[in-house]
Amino acid sequence: MAKFLTEDEVRDADKSILGFDQAEEGIQQGTGQITTFNQLGIKGNNKKPDGWYLPDNKNAVAIILETKNSNEDVETEKWVKELQSNCTIIMNAGWEKVIGILHNGYKTNGFMNNQPLKIPDELQNKKYYIDLVVNRILDKEKIYTITARINDNLHFNFRVKNLYHRMIFTACALVAERYGAKLEGLKGRNFSMLHNAILSTINKSLEKSRQQNAKLSVLEEVYSEIKMNAQENQEAIDKFIDCVCEIYDCINSNEWRGEDVMGIFFNEFNRFKKKSEAGQVFTPEHITSFMYRLIGVNQNDYVGDFCCGSGAFLAKSMSNMMKEAGGYNTEKAKEIRQKHLYGIESDREIFALACANMLIHKDGKTNLEQLDTRTEEASDWIKSKPITKVLMNPPYETKYGCIPIVENVLDSVNSGVKCAFILPDKKLEKASKKQIKRILSNHRLEKIIKLPEPLFFGVGITTSIFVFIAHEPQNDNEIFACYMEDDGLETVKNKGRHDVKNKWQSIEDYWIDSISKYRDEQYNTIQWLNPNEHLSYQKPEKPFQISEEDFMKTTMDYICFKQGIDARDFGERILNKALYNSEISTDDLNINIKIGGKSDD
Repeated sequence: MAKFLTEDEVRDADKSILGFDQAEEGIQQGTGQITTFNQLGIKGNNKKPDGWYLPDNKNAVAIILETKNSNEDVETEKWVKELQSNCTIIMNAGWEKVIGILHNGYKTNGFMNNQPLKIPDELQNKKYYIDLVVNRILDKEKIYTITARINDNLHFNFRVKNLYHRMIFTACALVAERYGAKLEGLKGRNFSMLHNAILSTINKSLEKSRQQNAKLSVLEEVYSEIKMNAQENQEAIDKFIDCVCEIYDCINSNEWRGEDVMGIFFNEFNRFKKKSEAGQVFTPEHITSFMYRLIGVNQNDYVGDFCCGSGAFLAKSMSNMMKEAGGYNTEKAKEIRQKHLYGIESDREIFALACANMLIHKDGKTNLEQLDTRTEEASDWIKSKPITKVLMNPPYETKYGCIPIVENVLDSVNSGVKCAFILPDKKLEKASKKQIKRILSNHRLEKIIKLPEPLFFGVGITTSIFVFIAHEPQNDNEIFACYMEDDGLETVKNKGRHDVKNKWQSIEDYWIDSISKYRDEQYNTIQWLNPNEHLSYQKPEKPFQISEEDFMKTTMDYICFKQGIDARDFGERILNKALYNSEISTDDLNINIKIGGKSDD
């Protein structure tokens, strides 16, 4: 027979099991029978919960605990109603996701917003219950659809012509929702209230982060500069709020399963514009995943992207590294967010987007700088960081300094650092020979992976990943090269390229394994390049073939040319004679033409 436990014994044990005895920034948590809701900040209510977990951010999950002695049944209606009453107090105070736990030391009954929640009999740590609520499988199609809806709404109803302003306004709204603005409550209100609520929440969210990085204020400045040419459409305002809240529900999941919500979001937005004024071509989300694995990034690395755009590589690295560390709530994950990610972006508006992206990803302290990566100032900044891996997709045009950016980054990181750059296939071969000679005399080009040619949908640029090892001279070391001809993605009408048949993961796994072993048994695309001859994957030329028909046509064209005859006119006359001065008959499967009449001279 199980040992009898008093309610006090159950409550004391539950405090430790749930982790309510820990001190956490931005959280009120604890157990006892003397603390009222009024003392917890919910004015005018003197009821006393047995246990509480109340984040300052009311978009986060709250937990209310009710304990009973071990002889009481946790299914008893009286006790269930008591717990639900306390949960209702929390919900009415503004918390949107409230877990109620009723426990007698041996059995547990659970509720989510007062609806039954299936949980184990044995009490778990609070993280288990929080993850039940926030973890869900990512609905990518939903994100694609909502993103397009937001873009159309801002473009046509608010008449915001600048794509980046549409992106920044939406990203700032997501930051505001992330930090507790509760935009849903602004439906039916005018645009000015929405605008000001977003701005004030951004200001509050950046208070501590600005102490580390004053340039984060650029986000507020750029947001304040966005002009809406139409602000009176209440239906459009309410639809925008609905869409932002739907996207946020996806972002708020820790269960990204290798897919980054904001990566999908920004890539979908960028589909509406082929290239930016600063020459950026934004990296498709699945390629950020591939490159992360390609150069072996792990949770202990310090990742740099010094043309970071909206922050795709940094966000993907953050997501993957935190998973490897055991999840968002671990101490290692906190260290990763604060100290392991470094970015530079020169374009002011895109820098603002990167700041917003990091904040949305639950990180306000990522090391971002608005600098020109070609400069000595940028070089000094990079040298001051403990960078161990570099992932980059720099602007491709010469006028934006593509090769100088590559060289400055390689010169600025420590010896042995692997740096992966996406560049146009022939970029190194077309660059200044003096500059390339200087780069290869100091750094080694280890690998070239030619990417699928349709990758940058609509841009018309074919690209490769170039993997360098910093401060190891090339000398005569050959370069490994291969060709990933197909990524499994398909073009969907009006939606860009998507992995509609879920082929990408197996393709990524194949190429990561093959490249690590320097083999390609399935496609046979491997090349070993002499750096003195080639600095790009050499796509094999198709063998020359000529048919008898081609030979006869070329011969006839040549004879006509020698005789001064117009070959096209002569061909038309022969065709007309064959069709219209002939006997034509048909049988079941054939059309028979018997050419008659005088010969054509």
